[in-house]
Amino acid sequence: MAKTIISVKNLVKNYGHFQAVKGISFEVKEGEIFGLLGPNGAGKSTTLEIIETLRPKTSGEIMVDGLCLDKQPNEIKKIIGVQLQTSGYYPGLNLLNLIELFCGLYNRDVNPMELLEMVNLKDKAKAKVKELSGGQKQRFSVATTLINQPRIIFLDEPTTGLDPQARRSLWELIKDIRKRGTTVIITTHYMDEAEYLCDRVAIIDSGNIVAMDSPDKLIDNLVASGFERPKEMKLANLEDVFINLTGHSLREG
Repeated sequence: MAKTIISVKNLVKNYGHFQAVKGISFEVKEGEIFGLLGPNGAGKSTTLEIIETLRPKTSGEIMVDGLCLDKQPNEIKKIIGVQLQTSGYYPGLNLLNLIELFCGLYNRDVNPMELLEMVNLKDKAKAKVKELSGGQKQRFSVATTLINQPRIIFLDEPTTGLDPQARRSLWELIKDIRKRGTTVIITTHYMDEAEYLCDRVAIIDSGNIVAMDSPDKLIDNLVASGFERPKEMKLANLEDVFINLTGHSLREG
């Protein structure tokens, strides 16, 4: 039985009279990919930012790998990786320079070329972030979360705006990261992404968790309730056609 690496109990976040997060509780197991799903404004990004120590909570209790958020926020920062937006990088530095800079900031001894090779960007080592494709930018962004060798990484909508090949490529990278023993917390608006990647998901609506289980179990429960699709699903969809016609190697331009 995997141990609990994140425990959230009765988490509340208020903005004045507006309650963005309404006393939610959940646990994340070590080594799993856990998804927080919900419409815009549901409270999922706020929840992540609180766990990441980036936003104060109103009330509740959060433990991260045995560390109390209230008492040990600086210790929590040392064991997590948070995906940065590409606009946050120094534009004059290439990928190699940026990784070396982050290594210095984290006081970590990481081989930059090995890290770039892991995210399939070794041939872009001398390129600047602005010269990368959308998928390459996202893979580099994920790479930066790994520099401090975290036990947990947080990915907030990592494939938004990417083409189907770039999305599939990033999915495989996320699975590879989990295979290395890192716990992954992800938010996404793409339900096919959550179904493919996540061991379990929590669905948040209006600040409340309305369902939490494995994707397969949630789907089975819906079918058992008598739900039927209004239209019979085909054996393939248009994305499958696109991937099949444009190459199986998940190349990127």
